[in-house]
Amino acid sequence: MVSKIGTKDKKGALFIVSAPSGAGKTTLCKAVRNRFPDIGYSVSHTTREPREGEKDGIDYHFITTDDFEKKIRQGKWAEWARVHGNYYGTSADFLNRCMDSGQDILLDIDVQGMRQITAGFPDSITFFIMPPTLEVLRERIETRGTDTKEVIERRIKNARAEMDLRHLYRHVVVNNQLDAAIAELATLIASYR
Repeated sequence: MVSKIGTKDKKGALFIVSAPSGAGKTTLCKAVRNRFPDIGYSVSHTTREPREGEKDGIDYHFITTDDFEKKIRQGKWAEWARVHGNYYGTSADFLNRCMDSGQDILLDIDVQGMRQITAGFPDSITFFIMPPTLEVLRERIETRGTDTKEVIERRIKNARAEMDLRHLYRHVVVNNQLDAAIAELATLIASYR
């Protein structure tokens, strides 16, 4: 397979993956990146505090609320949202630079972000990752051990609302068995490359 990195005759594709918190979106995206090492990955910016083991520039770009809001005023975000009390955003400069060079990009963003991105990038290929059930989702969130009971309840409420919008996505992948979900997502992405 010929890599598209650096080719100027074809614009890169934009793959968007969304899911409720705890549905396995980050794990699936890491697996896709391992299978397609030439695919670009947009590391989101956030104002939330890093979780244990997270590294700046790898998991997220951790910035201050003041810096984030300044970039809102400057129009520097391809999408941004305030989620669970924190800002999250995707750099418009990064997306345009990569896609203009012919590189495919993978985005791991929420439903709000997907709607904003597809307004500006209507050819985006969208995937929604579903948990098998809300009960399984609750177990996954609780197992992380990073959220209070109130935050978990808010995440479950938000998950219901996000799952109701899965029809807005081109593809829905149920993450019941991790290996099967990885294979399905990778096969779908490969079909567009």
